[in-house]
Amino acid sequence: MPSVPKAVEELSPEEAEIELARLAEEIAAADIAYHQKDAPEITDAEYDALRIRNAEIEKRFPDLVRPDSPTGSIGAPPAEGFAKVRHAVPMLSLAKAYTDQDVIDFIERGRRFFERDKDLDIAFTAEPKIDGLSASLRYEKGVFVQGATRGDGTVGEDITANLKTIADIPHRLKGSGWPETIEIRGEVYMTYAEFEALKERSAATGGQDYVNPRNTAAGSLRQKDPSVTASRNLKFFAYAWGYTTEDPAPTQYESVRKIADWGFKVSPLMVRARSVEELIAQYRQIEAQRSSLGYDIDGVVYKVDRIDLQRRWGFISGEPRWAIAHKFPAEQATTTVRRIDIQVGRTGTLAPVARLDPVTVGGVTVENVTLHNEDYIAGFDSNGQPIREGHDIRIGDTVVIQRAGDVIPQIVSVVIDKRPADALPYAFPHTCPVCGSPATREMNEKTGKEDSRRRCTGELVCPAQAVEGLRHFVSRGAMDIEGLGAENIDLFFNAGLIRTAADIFTLKDRRPEARRVLAERREEQARQREAVSGKERKNVRSADQRNFEGLDKLFAAIDARREPELDRFIFALGIRHVGETTAAVLAKTFSTVEEFVRVGKETAAAEDPMAVFPSVNGIGGTVIEALRNFFGNTRNDDVLDALLAQVRPKPYVVTVSADSAVAGKTVVFTGSLEKMTRSEAKAMAERLGAKVAGSVSAKTDIVVAGPGAGSKLATAQSLGVEVITEDEWFERVRGA
Repeated sequence: MPSVPKAVEELSPEEAEIELARLAEEIAAADIAYHQKDAPEITDAEYDALRIRNAEIEKRFPDLVRPDSPTGSIGAPPAEGFAKVRHAVPMLSLAKAYTDQDVIDFIERGRRFFERDKDLDIAFTAEPKIDGLSASLRYEKGVFVQGATRGDGTVGEDITANLKTIADIPHRLKGSGWPETIEIRGEVYMTYAEFEALKERSAATGGQDYVNPRNTAAGSLRQKDPSVTASRNLKFFAYAWGYTTEDPAPTQYESVRKIADWGFKVSPLMVRARSVEELIAQYRQIEAQRSSLGYDIDGVVYKVDRIDLQRRWGFISGEPRWAIAHKFPAEQATTTVRRIDIQVGRTGTLAPVARLDPVTVGGVTVENVTLHNEDYIAGFDSNGQPIREGHDIRIGDTVVIQRAGDVIPQIVSVVIDKRPADALPYAFPHTCPVCGSPATREMNEKTGKEDSRRRCTGELVCPAQAVEGLRHFVSRGAMDIEGLGAENIDLFFNAGLIRTAADIFTLKDRRPEARRVLAERREEQARQREAVSGKERKNVRSADQRNFEGLDKLFAAIDARREPELDRFIFALGIRHVGETTAAVLAKTFSTVEEFVRVGKETAAAEDPMAVFPSVNGIGGTVIEALRNFFGNTRNDDVLDALLAQVRPKPYVVTVSADSAVAGKTVVFTGSLEKMTRSEAKAMAERLGAKVAGSVSAKTDIVVAGPGAGSKLATAQSLGVEVITEDEWFERVRGA
């Protein structure tokens, strides 16, 4: 049974360091899912809890603050594909309030901050928090010249062309009195009516299904073709401004009214108030109107009204002190669990899904809800904390559900009084329901805790993992087969032409089928372009000729990789916990693929794998267990044998320069390396006769520190270890 995480004050420095690493990883993943992929994976409350715990640990252990600490970060890095825009004034997030008391505390903090101003009458604004995608619009001399997404708060994506298709965004400001330069900020959103109309149009043509208005609006705004964005009929509410050569007005309320005069739509529900009672009354009124607005809102934002007071109160940790978002509670409904199905993800994770009696929650019919993992079913969340008053979930249970953040359905509680007498605890499968391979839970060496997720060990044979495994196999760090990217892998897999890695090297034997598949895709792409543009296709070289030429290049690229480097081959197999660096260590240790496979199978067959597997610096119990699972799964044998019949990995040869300037030295690389990857740096140092260590000690000779170097740099300085930059490293080893 998972244990409840320790209270922050009970953590040791070692435990705190591990916890901060976990929190940084989880928060970064959540930021990318929400801001970059427009597909949130956890609730707002769960996300806030992660950030709060991270901040508390950092406050108690300031020396352990990581270079990639989530504190002060906003959103996620801009997605690839659009030019980057650096915001002249950062686009900040807001602190959250979940109860009336949180709002009272916010107001009291303001009163205390300004308590010396005895006669100061502080007013606040209250307005709906639109659930859409934040955008910043730059106007120069009244003309719209550039628009950007929030991105990570500092750098966003240039989506000017797409924003210009939104009717609510004026290309030229109306009226007069606007500043020489001003960045108008607001929210792009999609109405319920437009969302349903889009779903109907897509269903009629066999297109994709859309999940909710917020994600759809965000995806529509990131289209490469502005005409697609224009067809979605997006809306825009303005509510603030960023950089400006002069304030629109002395107060928030008057400034927003001024922005409306310039041609923008602003919320008609925005009011000015002077007391907590007035603010909360407006919150209740907006909440009551929520379902009839025709678009998504998820709370009410309160701001200090006077601009000069906003500046005086200032900011903290990437948030303004003078504003707060009062979130709405999620809508709930009651239904029955009819069965629990297990889905296998592309990385082998067994994901349980509850099938429910259909029920409407927040205007959306819910029939399925994820149960995350077996601990969650048993009554524990992803952090091992008891949930749902400790009750497990069983088939036949009556459950209360809600849409977390008004997006993701989740089970809130089990109505235990209505549990059927014959309802049994759910027995989570220990074998993969897709391929029959063993499904295991790994042990985290650092924390000593078992992973909450159970994974299929059939990396090479499980159809559920096949596409992801093939994408990884051909990727740049692995086999690096040019022209066989994710799109072509998906295409050939769905056509049945490539099912395993060995099939890649026999694809030439199925040339006619491959040409037909490519021709059908090109024809479909041409029809789609024609439908969007309304223009007929012009005479171009035949698709058959292009497919013929493309296949010849692809087959040549495949043949060129029939003798890969051993470390690339090992990495390409996609074995759990075997990344590029570990693959290089394994290749160096065993030299040939035959020896690597032999030791792997002996390790899998041994009662004590640690006694069989050689002691190798950098290879611990987690990797050995992953190798044992991989080679111990006999279903992988035939696939691996078929692959080795097509490729001949080169023996791994290390040429060491004994007379280099760093020969015999112990080197540590830390921070962000800009001219080489971490694995390239390690390989270079070892080739030059140096030993590369993962931590700094008194035995360390050189620390190569890149941007963002943290605790390792501090340790090196305290021990008097020589610290050099990446450029100085190259200067030192030049000529070796």
